Amino acid sequence: MKKKKYFLYSMLFAMYLAILVYFLFFAEGFRENISGAYRYNIVPFREITRYIQYRRTIGYGRTFLNLGGNIIAFMPLGFFLPSLCRRRLDFWSVSLMALEVSVLVEVIQLFTRVGCCDVDDVILNTIGGMLGYGCYIIGKGRRKL
Repeated sequence: MKKKKYFLYSMLFAMYLAILVYFLFFAEGFRENISGAYRYNIVPFREITRYIQYRRTIGYGRTFLNLGGNIIAFMPLGFFLPSLCRRRLDFWSVSLMALEVSVLVEVIQLFTRVGCCDVDDVILNTIGGMLGYGCYIIGKGRRKL
């Protein structure tokens, strides 16, 4: 039974990664860059603050898509990493891995000029990885009951 579960999680993780790569690098509909000029942000919390401050003007849906979407997008990473790793991963290991993957994505976006390189995305993505790990721990605890 454990092998079937591992295989299922591996397949779901591979599908998740494929979908994540598609949305990060190929889905034009999710790009915010209306002007056509490449933008980047290296000031922490600048874009998060802007989205919250101007949520009525920008729109609640767009605000949630940016802020919530970045968090939700990395939650599966935080869930699947400890599920699939042979050695036990703790909260900080998963958080560091989510941070590293997010930084890698943003650096790729910076050099390829696809999307917008934004330090706030790194912050939100890392939070998503942390929350995903929390879901893993909750799910693990429920199985023991």
